[in-house]
Amino acid sequence: MIFSGNVWRFGDHIDTDQILPAQHINVMDRMERAPHCFENICPDFASKVQPGDIAVAGENFGCGSSRPSVEILQDLNLGGVVASSFGRIFFRGGIARGFPLIICRGLEANDLPTGHRITVNMQSGKIVDETAGRAFAAEPYPSFLQKIIRAGGLMRYTHESFKKDMI
Repeated sequence: MIFSGNVWRFGDHIDTDQILPAQHINVMDRMERAPHCFENICPDFASKVQPGDIAVAGENFGCGSSRPSVEILQDLNLGGVVASSFGRIFFRGGIARGFPLIICRGLEANDLPTGHRITVNMQSGKIVDETAGRAFAAEPYPSFLQKIIRAGGLMRYTHESFKKDMI
């Protein structure tokens, strides 16, 4: 799976409360929650993000409590997240929802700045900064995780697998 988009750069330890502030957790309409994504650290994010754009961060993106943070990123049609590391609950939730989360260890603060266009190859792990002409090596996804992402998440993957087994 290969995808491209413009970068939105964030720092280290972006927790789930920064992705989806606590006061909006209980809003049932997902499209009413979406405008509040990153509102405390990047107020215009939700109004300016374009479909396919990619969040890039440092260490421990998505740390903190378990909340529908991946959902809000998907609702804004974000293409995925590239980070040095992820909070484990967030990472597992992202995979289960079919949302690309790419581990690229050692990203520096100046690597992949906001506005640059990047292409991510999940199979090879190669990330190319089209704007700067640089390449980075991320951890390639194992084939079974690529299948889950391509299917649109664990539930869809499981459903498709059962359908194949039943035929």
